[in-house]
Amino acid sequence: MIITTTPTIEGRPISAYHGIVTGEAILGANVFRDLFASITDIIGGRSGAYEQELGKARKTALGEMEDAARALGANAIVGVDLDYEVINNMLMVSASGTAVVV
Repeated sequence: MIITTTPTIEGRPISAYHGIVTGEAILGANVFRDLFASITDIIGGRSGAYEQELGKARKTALGEMEDAARALGANAIVGVDLDYEVINNMLMVSASGTAVVV
């Protein structure tokens, strides 16, 4: 499946729109506490362990969005947007886009 932040895919005309699809992943407060307790690789203010967890959450959100698009019969998602929000000491990663057929 093609997933892109652009509204179109060059050379691939969109033949059908199936609507907005989303995916979410939430990292709880315990994850943050565990990460900060075990961080040993902070260099210059960066935490590889923290970045890994954010990467997993992003992949989960994109995967859920892709599954939703596939269930609608789409073979691509255009106009993808990733958002990161803090809600009650939890981090939510959300992905949204438009499911299409190219």
